Amino acid sequence: MKKSNAPIYKIEHFSKIFGHKFILNDISFEINQGEIFGIIGSSGCGKTTLLTALVGFIKAEKGDIKFRNIKVLNEGDDKSFRSIYKSSNDMKKAYGFAPQDPSFYQNLTIKENLNYFGSLYNLSGRSIKSNTGYLLNLIGLTQSQHVIAKELSGGMQRRLDIACSLIHDPEVLILDEPTADLDAINAKKIWNLLKIINQRGTTIIIASHHIAYLDNFCDRVLILKDGHVAAIGMPDEIKMKNAPEEKIFFKSTPGKYERIIKELTKEIKTPLDYEIKNQALIINSQKPTAITHRLLQISEQFKEQIDDLEITKPTLDRAFIMIHEGDNRKGKTVIGEEKKEKKDKKNKKNKKKYLNKNKGKKKEKKKQKEKKLIDGKLSEEQIEMIDQKIQETKNKYSVK
Repeated sequence: MKKSNAPIYKIEHFSKIFGHKFILNDISFEINQGEIFGIIGSSGCGKTTLLTALVGFIKAEKGDIKFRNIKVLNEGDDKSFRSIYKSSNDMKKAYGFAPQDPSFYQNLTIKENLNYFGSLYNLSGRSIKSNTGYLLNLIGLTQSQHVIAKELSGGMQRRLDIACSLIHDPEVLILDEPTADLDAINAKKIWNLLKIINQRGTTIIIASHHIAYLDNFCDRVLILKDGHVAAIGMPDEIKMKNAPEEKIFFKSTPGKYERIIKELTKEIKTPLDYEIKNQALIINSQKPTAITHRLLQISEQFKEQIDDLEITKPTLDRAFIMIHEGDNRKGKTVIGEEKKEKKDKKNKKNKKKYLNKNKGKKKEKKKQKEKKLIDGKLSEEQIEMIDQKIQETKNKYSVK
């Protein structure tokens, strides 16, 4: 089976509620035949819920999930799609599912587990024997086929779990955190194994928190946020849209980075996003070449000895953070914005001070004006007489 732009899954306005909360809320997207499709999201965002929905384990409050019979000649025919809830028997044969927790039997050997799962799909004895031999070789466990599953290492158990989900040669392999709790070496073995499986034509749908692996591994990824599809597309597309800056890592001696930044910003009209971390200067910029060129000139001017200089492309990790949290600049300084903020605060303070001062002056002027008016027109005897009349009026009307 080759990769195709033709969808094999159609998720249409799917919603799922647990309790009174939407775990997935009116999501719609497609998964193409033969691709490696990654699902990314923070803990509790609905990744596992979505995977279990794709295999028909949970039903929707709203919407539908449709699966295409790949044997039809006209891939674009909508009639070739069937609701997974109305054709559950066919769906069971079409997918293999490896959940996060092991689904094999701990007290059976590797070979016994594969034979047992083959029987669940009503495979013939000949098919089970052939598929078991192929899978043992594929996952590199031929020499360990008679070892009881509970005695296997974590990496070997994960490979067995994947093999059990492939025993019936499904069109789609769905995996939930296949490298969870594995060290870097065993995790790499799993990713390499999945690449081989995909090259055979199997569509792979995978949820993982190892975003760096998905960045290099997947044809397309989907990012979930608050029950909605926050982004979907090729990793490079998502990175360029949500995290276009490249990262400049600069380290020098004696490392007077604040002075370097101050000089650097004299020629830059836009705010400069940077941070000083672990005795190094890190700058995020959409124009790394121009920034780096000027950085080198300034370093030479200030007699800084350059220890390290590296430019890295945007990562899916950073795009994910930008989508979920926005541009979190805690611990960073944004030249230009910081100055503007200080200036605004100072202006506000001065304005308040000016208004209070003027208010006091106005009151004083008013008093002086009134006094001057009275002093200019009335004598002391007249003023005394008026005060006496006012007091008499108060007494008469009991005014206190």
